[in-house]
Amino acid sequence: MINSLSTNEEPSIQESLLQLSIQLEHPLDRASVGQIYQNALDLLKHISPAPVTLARVAATLLVYHILDPNTEELQWFKTQIEQCLDEEEVEELIESIHRTDAL
Repeated sequence: MINSLSTNEEPSIQESLLQLSIQLEHPLDRASVGQIYQNALDLLKHISPAPVTLARVAATLLVYHILDPNTEELQWFKTQIEQCLDEEEVEELIESIHRTDAL
């Protein structure tokens, strides 16, 4: 499936990631945010996600990047996203991560 995201979504999602990195007290430059955004696009290229799903995947990648960009959990997350068959599975995966972190 071809990714059908509008290019209008890109600046707002990237700006949100930039602001999130500042709020997390690990400000990133625009190039780093752009790379995280591109990584999220690449992970979701096999489905047509809503902008909110892309933003959630990108935000999760941002958090992993800030915590430790070489962590095994990041590789696990990427593998899981690539195996999701549709947007609903992606959302369920992200929700399951948040539930685990809350415990």
